[in-house]
This record gives sequence, C-alpha cells and structure tokens, in this order.
Amino acid sequence: MTNAGEFWDNAAGKYAASPIKDPESYEYTLGRTRSYLQPTDRVLEIGAGTGSTALQLAADVAEITGTDISREMMRIASDKALAQKARNVTFQVKTAQGAAEKAGQFDVVLGFNILHLTNDMERVLSTLYREMAPGSMLITKTPCIGDPSMGLKRFAIRAMVPVMQLLGKAPFVRYLTVQELEAAMQWAGFRIIETCSKPAMSRYIVARRP
Repeated sequence: MTNAGEFWDNAAGKYAASPIKDPESYEYTLGRTRSYLQPTDRVLEIGAGTGSTALQLAADVAEITGTDISREMMRIASDKALAQKARNVTFQVKTAQGAAEKAGQFDVVLGFNILHLTNDMERVLSTLYREMAPGSMLITKTPCIGDPSMGLKRFAIRAMVPVMQLLGKAPFVRYLTVQELEAAMQWAGFRIIETCSKPAMSRYIVARRP
C-alpha cells in the first residue's frame, strides 16, 4: 500500500479542487469552533489538508499553524495563504505525532477528519495531553465509520476499503465507533465538554486539557 505522505501528495490536486460535500455541516463546525476561539489564541491544526479551514479561522485568532503529512497539500495551502494575504497563517509538513509534540506552543489544537486516518491515535492523543498547557482546548471532528449508527453501510465500507488500499486508492483507515473515540480521549486525560454528530457519521468533540 502507498505510504500516507505519498498517497496524499498524489491526491492533493483533486482534493483541492473538490467542493465541500456537506456545506451545512462544515459551517456548523466552523461556527461552533469559533465560539471557543479568542483573538489572542495561537492555534495548531493537525491534518490541515490544503488549508481551507485554517484560512477560514485566521481572522478569529492571533496566529494559526496548519500541519499535514503531505508536502503537496502544504504547498497548495501556502500558495492559498499568499494569495489571500493571510499573514498570521503558516503551514508546515509534519506527521500527526510530530505536530502533537509541538502542541505546548499553542492555546488551541484542531484536528478535523484526521484521527481516523492516524494508525497511532492513542499515542498522538497521549502526546497532546502531555504537551498541552492546562486549560487549553482540543477540538476535533472524526468520521466514526465503524459505529453501529452507520447501519449496514459500515460492513460495505470494511469490505471495500482493503481492496482500494491494495490498489493505492485509499489510505490507512481506522473503523472507530463514537464510544471508542471518546474513550480514547478520556483515557489520554482530556475532559470532554461538548459533542455533536453532524453529519451523523462524524463526531464533533470539544475537549479541555485539565
């Protein structure tokens, strides 16, 4: 199977050109996230993709650093920031674990549509807890494609994804349930203060580092 960085490098152009699939849910996520942000905040986004969310939130914070395993994603994101003259946004190539190790420099950590693509999720969450300052926030949204609420669709996905991976058409995917995701965050030490499933397959979680 293609490694994660190479997979997302190859997918970057198509990903950047694709419209948001569920604009209503995306706007909801942005709105709820903005409600927790302060103008003085330094924000880290793990798995920033081509930078759309970081650039959307840039005006609400002091600075935001987007990270991603894909060099091509980060190149596209940096070009977008330059075109938009977003001077408080920077992008860096880092794995989720590498980004987590720098979390102590930030007030808020974001991770949208990334935890289910991370094969060492528990390690990343544990590192975030260790590095983040008390009172700082972790805000995530994660597809839980193994959840019973998915119905029979979850079995179809489990059958299809391995074949796509063999063909280099899909990255590593973890079949999380909502219960497993929230338990992993609590195991790491975070206190969950808000949850929502919008759309139904994705769990939006706001957690605080005690």
